Amino acid sequence: MSEAKAYLSFARISPRKVNVVCELIRGKDVELATAILQHTPKAASEYLLKLVKSAAANAENNHGMNGDKLVVKAAWADAGMTMKRMRPRAHGRGYRINKRTSHITVVVTEKE
Repeated sequence: MSEAKAYLSFARISPRKVNVVCELIRGKDVELATAILQHTPKAASEYLLKLVKSAAANAENNHGMNGDKLVVKAAWADAGMTMKRMRPRAHGRGYRINKRTSHITVVVTEKE
């Protein structure tokens, strides 16, 4: 069984926030997943919507799969690099701010 993938590296959003939205679309049809993502008021849904469409296009154009039978097999986010920033605090101290990034992956396959 072949599968098509789409990746996004160094997305400027925490992987913890992305994985919440990934749980909504995992195992759903591509058509239903895009509808869910379009109506989900989360910042991660924009990234995932673009990735689901890209993975579906990869499946149709590169692997010759039927676009009507596509299912989101897997979707996850891993931690990318963390940008470290400092915030001034009292008495000349500095508190660290971690600006996290994500590597997001979406896998699409054809259902039987």
